[in-house]
Amino acid sequence: MLAANMYSRYFPMFMTAAGTIAPAKALVLGAGVAGLQAVATARRLGAVVEVFDTRPAVKEEVISLGGKFIEVEGAADSSQAGGYAVEQTEDFMKRQKQKIAESIMKSDVVITTAQIPGKPAPVLVTAEMVESMRAGSVIVDLAASTGGNCELTRNKETIMHKGVAIVGNSNLAAGMSSDASKLYGKNVLNFLQLIIDKNANLNLNWDDELVKGSCITHNGEVVHERLKELMEGVVR
Repeated sequence: MLAANMYSRYFPMFMTAAGTIAPAKALVLGAGVAGLQAVATARRLGAVVEVFDTRPAVKEEVISLGGKFIEVEGAADSSQAGGYAVEQTEDFMKRQKQKIAESIMKSDVVITTAQIPGKPAPVLVTAEMVESMRAGSVIVDLAASTGGNCELTRNKETIMHKGVAIVGNSNLAAGMSSDASKLYGKNVLNFLQLIIDKNANLNLNWDDELVKGSCITHNGEVVHERLKELMEGVVR
């Protein structure tokens, strides 16, 4: 919605006596919760939508919402990443950027959502790609707080680069504070139900990936795999 408001042209196709207006072309990078909502909203507004994601499993969801899924072969398995992206090989990233560059030249609106827990967001949109877009185009970078998926993104700022607006607002959820608080509260409640029993006693199920993945220490030992790797790296 923010991108549609900032975009200087119509989103849907119009056929009028004065001529035909072509629909806007939107590109969504990352088909998680935010990305899929971006696809659905852009389609409802009448845009043509293309989507990139390193997880083949989301292809059906993208297609069901009316988007076109662009596949890049050779992605690392992300089935154990809890719905997030994982780091990819240099060769894959090179081929992915080439595909993205081809799509971004035709795009009027780009929504980027790719993040890797505990690490900087992958840079998917280079300055050269931005400069290939026509003036009046809009990029909304939802990964701004972790560095951004766009090379030119500045967190908490909206900048113009050669006629293209780049939005780095990492606090968008606060714009809908009532619903954001409701959803956050629901998430907390659901998580608590995983770690306590009906009598409010602590009951940790280590077979649950959410419980295991969110626990840092237990019985005086560090049990979080990523933190252990970081600590071992510091010791070395």
